[in-house]
Amino acid sequence: MTNPVVVALHRAARSRGSAPLLTWYGADGARTELSVRSFTNWVDKTANLLLDLDLDDLVVAGLVSREHPGHWMSLIWPLATWQAGGSYVLDGPGTVAVIGPESPAAVPGAVTFACSLHPLGLGLRDLPSGVLDFTSEALARPDAPIIMPVEPDAIAWAGDDRPLTHAQLDIAPQAGRVLVRPQDAWHTLADAVIAPILGGGSSVVVEGKRSGDDLNRLIASERITG
Repeated sequence: MTNPVVVALHRAARSRGSAPLLTWYGADGARTELSVRSFTNWVDKTANLLLDLDLDDLVVAGLVSREHPGHWMSLIWPLATWQAGGSYVLDGPGTVAVIGPESPAAVPGAVTFACSLHPLGLGLRDLPSGVLDFTSEALARPDAPIIMPVEPDAIAWAGDDRPLTHAQLDIAPQAGRVLVRPQDAWHTLADAVIAPILGGGSSVVVEGKRSGDDLNRLIASERITG
């Protein structure tokens, strides 16, 4: 089989590619909007980056998802991992490690990528030995989709005491435009990305503290329905 979320993402890119999928607000008010096509493009490039590593066992330790579950760069990695036929785990060990920009250091035994978490996805400079800049590495890859087969009972996600196989990712779809306040990594991914992909909806992810009035204004301006 192929991962059902990945298949649904590419189907959505063909049928509603220009529609918004994910709108992200940082704690400082920065805003980034990704259409279905833009999100898919990042997934494709990241998956091809992983495939280029030619690893016998692709296990991506998504440390960035533990630390920054709501950032749009963090939300790309699980789907890219599944598209490349691998497993995404929050706590290592992994053959690949994905970290944030804070004090980046190579993870022993893993190919290590650092995400800038910049609103526009700009790259990082002056990284230490053994740490690769995710943005520059991903953008150098083609965006032609290569969807690798997976075993239905193979682990797709492990973390937050929630191991899930590829066959268990077919969660309830979401057709509306929903507000997501990041909590744990799994629920953030499910609500912000997986459910809207499966249901034809979209999400607005808001990080940081917001006053009630500020949040209400944002809900109105973004036309959030749920």
